[in-house]
Amino acid sequence: MNTAKDMDTLAAAVRNGSRRATARAITIIESTREEHRDMAEALLTILLPVSGKSIRVGVSGVPGVGKSTFIEAFGLHIIGRGHRVAVLAVDPSSKVSGGSILGDKTRMEVLGRDPAAFIRPTPAGGTLGGVARRTREAMIVCEAAGYDVVLVETVGVGQSETAVKDMTDIFMLLLLPSGGDELQGMKKGIVELADIILVNKTDGDLAAAARHAASDYRSALQFLRPTMLNWTVPVETCSALTGVGIAEAWDTVLAFQKVLSAEDALGARRVEQARAWLWNEIGDTLLSTLKAHDAIRELAPALEDQVAQGIITPSMAAQMMLRKFLGDG
Repeated sequence: MNTAKDMDTLAAAVRNGSRRATARAITIIESTREEHRDMAEALLTILLPVSGKSIRVGVSGVPGVGKSTFIEAFGLHIIGRGHRVAVLAVDPSSKVSGGSILGDKTRMEVLGRDPAAFIRPTPAGGTLGGVARRTREAMIVCEAAGYDVVLVETVGVGQSETAVKDMTDIFMLLLLPSGGDELQGMKKGIVELADIILVNKTDGDLAAAARHAASDYRSALQFLRPTMLNWTVPVETCSALTGVGIAEAWDTVLAFQKVLSAEDALGARRVEQARAWLWNEIGDTLLSTLKAHDAIRELAPALEDQVAQGIITPSMAAQMMLRKFLGDG
């Protein structure tokens, strides 16, 4: 499958909602082989005009907060409301094989069996913060396949939050019901990114602690400048295990989307995301091209050793590489 006709056929199957074709298309997009990149560009050219009609929700939180359990319960509820749901779960990459090591699809078995759902665990690779480089393009494929809600799960709290904010309409942050210590340890920047905050695991012995933690978070948010005129970031409680608060979480997503539309902020947000996508792609492509350059591959080991031994600084080594790359060294 490598001709323009083949890509037309694959694109048609994607647009007809085939999960197999959708998975095949994303595999081509994620491939690092040069011939697959050409195929991916041809495929995306066909699919891009019919994409962009989904609700894009980023879901993040510290490891152990129950993101996968939440997404399964959340996704099943959304499907019950008549939607089709795609989950792009960005896994940490194995240092040995480069592949996904968490296997989110195996942790969302019920959702994965639903014909209205599509789950794709994607190895993060070396991309900043753990958000896969091709996640944005995978989103285009899912939207073209008719999935009108796309959930992007990140590895955890860190730099990936900025990346996922740049590709979704709504950023949802899950927190543990631990209250004080976690509140003190949270980075202000991460909280500022959130459009919706949910304290998960509000069940059993943790129910009271979760309600108390939610109250603490609400108080803390009063000291942050709101990012939207008519939206106060809500802090709600939920339990992915029992289903409590899941329906309310979806209603909150719809309420936020309504505010975005009323303020004409959704279009503006996506325009900014497209610009960010362009420059991220330029940076990734330049870095890949630099590393593949014969002269750089020959020079890099010696410079890495000199940096490691403290003989030269990383900035000096970088300048030497760039001069060599540009033909000035």
